[in-house]
Amino acid sequence: MRNAFHDELDGISESLIQMAILVRDAITDATTALLGSDLALAEKVIAADDVIDSIQHDLDARTINLMARQQPVASDLRTLVTSLRMSADLERMGDLAHHVAKQARMRYPNCAVPAELIPTITEMGRVARGIIDKLSSVMEHRDTTRALEIEVDDDEMDKLHRQLIATLLDDNWSHGIEAAIDMTLLGRYYERCADHAVSIARRVYFLVTGEYASIRP
Repeated sequence: MRNAFHDELDGISESLIQMAILVRDAITDATTALLGSDLALAEKVIAADDVIDSIQHDLDARTINLMARQQPVASDLRTLVTSLRMSADLERMGDLAHHVAKQARMRYPNCAVPAELIPTITEMGRVARGIIDKLSSVMEHRDTTRALEIEVDDDEMDKLHRQLIATLLDDNWSHGIEAAIDMTLLGRYYERCADHAVSIARRVYFLVTGEYASIRP
C-alpha cells in the first residue's frame, strides 16, 4: 500500500515537471511568434494551452483523490498541498504565454513590437525561458540551492520591465496609445510569468525544509 502511495506521489511530481516543460516551450514559442509575426506558431501556442489546462485538472483531481484515500500526514501531506498550489502557478504561466501568442495573432501580419523595443522583449523572453529551465531542475531534484537563485533571476526580469516602461513614458515614444497599451500588457505578461516561477521556487523550498523563509541567498 505504501509503495503504491509513493508511486502515485512520484507520478504527481512527474506531471508537475511535464507542465513546467510545456510552459517553457510555450513562452519560448510565443516570443518567437511575437517577434517574427509567425501566425502558425502563435496558433500552436494558443492551442497548446488547452493541454496545460488539461494536465492541471487531471493532476489536481489525482492529488485530491490521493488525499481523500490515504489521509497523509507530515511531509506527504505537505507534498500534496504544495503540488496543488504549484500546478495553479504553472497553469497561470501557461495562460500568460497564451496571452503573448494572442498579441502576436492580433497584430499579424505586422510585428506587434516596435523596433526599438525588440531587444528588450527578446531579452525578456530569454530570461523567462532561463528561469523556467532552472525551475524545472529545482522541481525535479528539489534543489533548494538553485531555488535560492530564482528570485535573483527575477530581479533581471524586473529590471527589463522597468526599462520597457521607461521607453513607453519617454517623450520620444512615437507609436501612439494603442501600441503603448500592447507593450504594457506584454511587459506585464513576462514579469508575472517570472513572479509565478518565484512562487513555485518558494514552495519547493518549503516542501524540502518545512520553513517559509526568504529565498534570497
